[in-house]
Amino acid sequence: MSGDARKTAEQLTYLSGFGNEHSSEAVTGALPVGRNSPQRAPLGLYAEQLSGTAFTEPRAHNRRSWLYRIRPSAAHPAFTRTDNGTIRTAPFTETAPDPNRLRWNPLPEPPEGTDFLGGLWTLGGNGDVTQRTGMAAHLYHANASMERVFSDADGELLIVPERGGLLLHTEFGRLHVEPAHIALIPRGVRFRVELLDGSARGYVCENYGAPFRLPDLGPIGANGLANARDFQAPVAAYEDVEGPVEVVNKFCGNLWRATYDHSPLDVVAWHGNHVPYSYDLRRFNVIGTISYDHPDPSIFTVLTSPSDTPGLAGVDFVVFAPRWLVGEDTFRPPYFHRNVMSEYMGLIEGAYDAKAEGFVPGGGSLHNMMSAHGPDRETFDRASAAELRPQKIDDGLAFMFETRWPVTATAQAARAEHLQRAYDDVWSGLQRHFRPAG
Repeated sequence: MSGDARKTAEQLTYLSGFGNEHSSEAVTGALPVGRNSPQRAPLGLYAEQLSGTAFTEPRAHNRRSWLYRIRPSAAHPAFTRTDNGTIRTAPFTETAPDPNRLRWNPLPEPPEGTDFLGGLWTLGGNGDVTQRTGMAAHLYHANASMERVFSDADGELLIVPERGGLLLHTEFGRLHVEPAHIALIPRGVRFRVELLDGSARGYVCENYGAPFRLPDLGPIGANGLANARDFQAPVAAYEDVEGPVEVVNKFCGNLWRATYDHSPLDVVAWHGNHVPYSYDLRRFNVIGTISYDHPDPSIFTVLTSPSDTPGLAGVDFVVFAPRWLVGEDTFRPPYFHRNVMSEYMGLIEGAYDAKAEGFVPGGGSLHNMMSAHGPDRETFDRASAAELRPQKIDDGLAFMFETRWPVTATAQAARAEHLQRAYDDVWSGLQRHFRPAG
């Protein structure tokens, strides 16, 4: 990729704050003053509202933005069905939900000319996209920048790069994300992915349910975990391009395409809170024990999509960021566990402190509800005998998509060559140590 693209990416400026009522204009005077839809919008633009929630949802949860664009989104030809490739969507019925613990190596190399959309590969998920419930876990592996434009009517996309930088061209402007950063593309927002390093690999959570928000902090108080000010929204930047542009729309699980006679990334100004974001995971303010015991992993939640049951998330995004371990008389790695929630875990870099071998960057593991899991034998033996000095965990960055329902694997994931067939063996060496008293 040209140095010009990386230079552009590294010089971008942003608006600060998650959930804020932002506004931005690429041309002075493009935003109307005192109203959203004047009789004649400034500079000959079209006013258009993009609603990410129902009109009447509570103000605290309502998501919408007003866009001032060169042509309205309505100006397009009919969409026609196109091939879904390796993308799958809920309800997931290709295989039976599997109680076994599953783990995959990274995706294999893609064919030349594979862009971000063509490189999306669905591992599994739950819910029903037509009911706007549940989620899907995808991976991507690409070696070409997108020439086409994509939007997802089925859900918002949380992009977690593991290898290679991305420049995201969206209707709202541009975002630059590298490994150890994330990008959040709201439902229905059009975007294009430009690769900055020739190839890119990572993970995507497609959230069909309520939009991600910052979790409540409860007794933690006013500060901690992911701070709102560290989320970055783009400033307005538009494309005034005449000529054929392929636009792909994901709708109720299928891909549909149309050829526009202009770029749909033509928003000159906007205001609202239904906007894309990027976030640096290393800014996560980790909260942990300063006395004893390992805290529940919920303490590492970055974003949550709430359900109709308080505290029970449709999907949580959790990150295990660099942190100090200081617990006294404490088994410090994550404990052995059976969970009503289902967990898909990925690794961005380094090693995960509960798995000594086999869990590698770009790979992932799936532990469905009530599937027993925890540290492997080598990690257990080492941690049980370790001298409990303060210890800095700074050589790994792992994350988790945790969801209320079982994750059903797709057929392609259940039969994949890169599925590790002997994952259960990591626990086979755990020995009996019981010694009755006396």
